[in-house]
Amino acid sequence: MHPEIRKATLADMSAIHQLVVELAEYEKARDKVITTPESFAEDFTNGVFDAFVADDGGSVVGVALYYVAFSTWKGRMLYLDDFVVTDDLRGSGIGKQLFEAFMEEARRQKVSMVKWQVLDWNEPAIRFYKKYAETVFDAEWIDCKIYLK
Repeated sequence: MHPEIRKATLADMSAIHQLVVELAEYEKARDKVITTPESFAEDFTNGVFDAFVADDGGSVVGVALYYVAFSTWKGRMLYLDDFVVTDDLRGSGIGKQLFEAFMEEARRQKVSMVKWQVLDWNEPAIRFYKKYAETVFDAEWIDCKIYLK
């Protein structure tokens, strides 16, 4: 399988949202998703985030969704918020293609680093990230959150 890896368009937002829901189900957190395809479309239109998709003949089968963030220590960075390939195609190389497109975008934008999170029990994802020698697993920091909705 060799889907086309391309930048997302507004027309992809519903499919991207569905992939995000699929990832939330995999992470046993479906009830935490409050976004909608419409909110994705609005935020995408307003430049809140960008994404690469894996397009298999008109069907979006993977996504790497990211946004620009800032670190006072490192400067501009890209944050990879969601990275998912549909369950039946995991292990087919699509994830590698999407991740490499994301990394190339980071180089193109000349950011100082890329950042993301992975659940400590998600061994397949951890193994994937360990293939990249530059990956740092930083257990020193604790995530803090306040949900406003």
